[in-house]
Amino acid sequence: MAMPNKVITIQSDLDIVAARMAARDMAKSMGFGAIDQARIATAISELARNIYLYAGEGTVTVSEIQQGLRKGLQVVCEDQGPGIEDISLVMQDGYTTSKGMGMGMPGAKRLMDEFEIESIVGEGTKITCRKWKRP
Repeated sequence: MAMPNKVITIQSDLDIVAARMAARDMAKSMGFGAIDQARIATAISELARNIYLYAGEGTVTVSEIQQGLRKGLQVVCEDQGPGIEDISLVMQDGYTTSKGMGMGMPGAKRLMDEFEIESIVGEGTKITCRKWKRP
């Protein structure tokens, strides 16, 4: 039986922690191994932090998905912030606008199996990423 979606509103540092924990808890209950749980949680931390830093607020939705016999975890991060002007630039290793030590969007993408960005400048950004459970 699939778990219900979890929607976490991101408005503060504490919400970033809540999103990370929600994703890790769902991954654990679905039977993901410890390493994949950590990968998912780390990617979510980075994406939720970007919502907080650049848009001020948004949502992270964590859900269980199935494609044929494959089961996975899907995370959708959405905001109504400034949008991303140059997606190819933000996806370059080492690119940062926050002077942070974070691994950035390329790192989050590497941690997940699928990663899609939709962004409209002045309207916001939606990032959908998935991690598939290993058979």
